[in-house]
Amino acid sequence: MPARDLSLLIDAARSAGEIAKSFHGPDAKQWEKPDGAGPVTEADLAVNDMLEDTLRGARPDYGWLSEESEDSDERLGRETVFIIDPIDGTRSFAAGKRTWAHSIAVARNGVVQDAVIYLPELDRLFAASVGQGATLNGAALAPSDRTGLSGATLLANRGSLEPRHWRGAPPELERVYRPSLAYRMALVAQGRFDAMLTVFPAWEWDIAAGDLILREAGAAISDTSGAPLRFNNANPRAPSVVAAGSSIHAALLSELRPG
Repeated sequence: MPARDLSLLIDAARSAGEIAKSFHGPDAKQWEKPDGAGPVTEADLAVNDMLEDTLRGARPDYGWLSEESEDSDERLGRETVFIIDPIDGTRSFAAGKRTWAHSIAVARNGVVQDAVIYLPELDRLFAASVGQGATLNGAALAPSDRTGLSGATLLANRGSLEPRHWRGAPPELERVYRPSLAYRMALVAQGRFDAMLTVFPAWEWDIAAGDLILREAGAAISDTSGAPLRFNNANPRAPSVVAAGSSIHAALLSELRPG
């Protein structure tokens, strides 16, 4: 894999930000995707088109998996694949808010090798490459070193704390929410929050970049059974995601019902 893949992703993410910001979210044309798959806007599609042209043009031998492209089994035969969410947090974008992101990753044999999560409105660029650590705007990241669950800050939707997902009563956690799943993962890698959790299936394009950024920052990430996440699957969804510093991650796994 070319050592310059991360530079390619960073340049593409910044270009994506310029395109997305050229649309005023509330005024952008938007519609609902079939089967309750959520909203999409003309900005999502414009960013997706640019990323596909730029990234696949630079790496024509890589496969392609994106939320806004029709999926194909062709990617399953590729050793290396781009995994893309053109705009993660489309509802936030369409509402004119700032916490939406571009999530761009390269996975090889199921493991993410290079990753970028970029929030253009906040000018926050999270990046990682295998063995090189993770950064935010060039500064090294490290997760929270908290050891106990009681009072820990958890990025999660409300449903994740329903008793049916836990072996006993849910622990006393301070639940916080951000609309972009990729951004939630990056915030844990940064150490601004202690952990993130989704007990529901997560699309690969939402979590691939965050997976590497968390691991390279020194955090632990798995599904609720403790298995590492793998990518470029025929069904491109993980059953669940748990991420935190190593102590909190182990404590969460001991309390959660495996999904």
